[in-house]
Amino acid sequence: MEDMKVKLLGHWASPVVMRVHIALKIKSISYEFQEENLGAKSDLLLKSNPVHKKIPVLIHGDFPISESLVILNYIDEVWSSHPAILPSHPIHRALARFWASYIDEKWFPAAREILLAENEELAKKADEAKEGTELLEEAFVEISKGEKFFGGGRIGYLDIALGCYLRWVRVINELRGVELINETETPSLFRWAQDFTSDAAVEDFMPETDKLRDKIVFLIGWMKAKKKLDG
Repeated sequence: MEDMKVKLLGHWASPVVMRVHIALKIKSISYEFQEENLGAKSDLLLKSNPVHKKIPVLIHGDFPISESLVILNYIDEVWSSHPAILPSHPIHRALARFWASYIDEKWFPAAREILLAENEELAKKADEAKEGTELLEEAFVEISKGEKFFGGGRIGYLDIALGCYLRWVRVINELRGVELINETETPSLFRWAQDFTSDAAVEDFMPETDKLRDKIVFLIGWMKAKKKLDG
């Protein structure tokens, strides 16, 4: 099963696609990457993910797998002889999955709202995201037990789940002046972020900040125009 062809459908600016790139790099898996035009999605993407029609999609042989965290679990189970991504202990795996869900369902949506908020709403959204970041700071201290990463001495599941958003965090600071991770308020996450972005499994997939900022500015304009049209 490990020998079947692997293909990843995604987009360079997507943080959740970056998760899959990193996992494949950690496992030393050769794969083909297909850059998707999200304004005109390919037939392969629509066929491979007919329910959500979203990236990322990992195609292993003829079998498509969707949703980034599901894909990470799949990669770790199929290529089990390579370095593990998930913790080995069931309790630690459950804890990692809990915080990964929190990141996707609570923390990043709150951080993303900062980009669209104005005036008093901006301050409110910033406070919500900062509160979430403080929880993640506490979680890192507890889970890492003094090591460099959530996963211990090397990058693991929760590192990938949170680390994929670090460039977005930087752009949020540049565009809105809200610093979610910094040396004063979140010192452990600050050091972790430096270690994560410079890791060999990650550095090739981190988007350029200027390029990502331009993309996000375009998306903000598009979303505001759509909201206005929708009334």
